[in-house]
Amino acid sequence: MMELGVTKSAEKYKFLIMFILGLAVWGCTPTTRITGTWKNPEISAQKYSKVMVVALSDNVRARQTVETDMKAQLQQRGLDAARSLDMFPPTMSEKGGPDVNQILAKAREQGYDAILTVALLDQETETRYVPGAYGYTPITRFGWYGRFRGYYTYWYPTVYDPGYYTEEKTYFLETNLYDVKTEQLQWSAQTESHSPASLRKASITLAELTVNSMVQEGLLQ
Repeated sequence: MMELGVTKSAEKYKFLIMFILGLAVWGCTPTTRITGTWKNPEISAQKYSKVMVVALSDNVRARQTVETDMKAQLQQRGLDAARSLDMFPPTMSEKGGPDVNQILAKAREQGYDAILTVALLDQETETRYVPGAYGYTPITRFGWYGRFRGYYTYWYPTVYDPGYYTEEKTYFLETNLYDVKTEQLQWSAQTESHSPASLRKASITLAELTVNSMVQEGLLQ
């Protein structure tokens, strides 16, 4: 009987450890991840060293954040990088961003060998109901049931904590690397970002994942 009891306790302990480890792994899962990449099979052995970053967005704040973080990541790798926002500042009359011919002309004029674009392809919103806090415990277990003061103090903030609806958003982004000379697509990655805590946090993670992936693919010098 003793051995049986020890065996059951060991199994419960093992299950508990596996459960905790599972929670730890789930909790560490990044909210932004690359879901797929493509590399031009005809790409030359050339590695790019001077990159212009272009975020395709009418939102100036979003464009500034994404281009700034992507530029910083490229510079950390020792590359010469620039934001299109610095070359083509937004104006009140401008709609849709700078003309593509202007971007290419500026890139060639200043000796950039690649253009890195970031675009939001799509987004999904899921509405979920979160129930309010409520629970029931037998009266005999807690002393505050026996007195009004204890009962009222405990239950009032709980009973009046109603449920609510929350929205969880998923953003689908695409990052492309183009050769300035040929204008050909050399590399592409699609990324999912699930309900990022902030634009800045999602942008930094996107930049890290993108640049690291291009380095691993041998595209950057």
